Amino acid sequence: MTEAPTVSVVIPAYNAAWCIERAVRSVLAQTHSAVELIVVDDGSTDGTAEVLARLATGLRLLAKPNGGLSSARNAGIAAARGCYVAFLDADDWWEADKLARQVALMEARPELAFCSTAARIADPEGRHVGDWPCGCSEPHVLDAIFAENGSIAGSGSAVMARADALAQAGPFDESLRSLEDVDMWMRLAAIGGYACVAEPLVVITRHPDSMSRNLDVMRDAARRVMRKNRHLLPPEKRGAFWRHAYAGMLSDYAKWAWRTQRRGQALRDLLTGLCIAPISRGRLMAGLLLAMLSNRTV
Repeated sequence: MTEAPTVSVVIPAYNAAWCIERAVRSVLAQTHSAVELIVVDDGSTDGTAEVLARLATGLRLLAKPNGGLSSARNAGIAAARGCYVAFLDADDWWEADKLARQVALMEARPELAFCSTAARIADPEGRHVGDWPCGCSEPHVLDAIFAENGSIAGSGSAVMARADALAQAGPFDESLRSLEDVDMWMRLAAIGGYACVAEPLVVITRHPDSMSRNLDVMRDAARRVMRKNRHLLPPEKRGAFWRHAYAGMLSDYAKWAWRTQRRGQALRDLLTGLCIAPISRGRLMAGLLLAMLSNRTV
């Protein structure tokens, strides 16, 4: 009988023929050897299946009808045999010692439910355009995710979680069309600790038009995630702290909306934030409103 792997790697793939080989090869090149690679073809209609057929050695391929990113990740988790599950998006890739560093961290610190690493940001051609450093400070990780949804460095391509913590947290929310990873990190942070490897061991592909194209979807998902997980905070944080965090989220989306000419939405979000957290966020909201009404850059 084949020995169970330490780490199960789950790659969801939808119409990823242009990039999936790079992601797969970065997993197969890992210095940590006890790894199983599960690629979930989420109903691709391009050449993804053909590319994966050429790479069949070293991976398990699951094919399913298209159900979205959360559905594909959940299918991969259900098939995973490892003590740890690591996620990688098809258009991103890893440095060779990524898994080894994370396994060492998780084994040294059994209180951790999940971990991630710092990341480099690249354009679709692979050119370095930015960095995503570790941001959360222990032990207030759940607070940090509420205050800044992008606090978990590398997010869906850098996180490794204990399989038993994922089972306790429940599946990725398949009703969310965005921020399904943030939703999961909140639930994991309510179960156990989190730590981040400061070295950038993940490369994240940033598509230039993704924010403007998905702004409304992301905003609606952020509002849902912040509301649905409010109960995970300790009782003393569910009032003023939550309102402060929620208003801060609205201010971020208001700025992005203003820059993409959704001015009515931007003003409505700022006014909502001002009503929700007039004391802690009043100065921020008022300053942004004044800048917008004066046609200044925000």
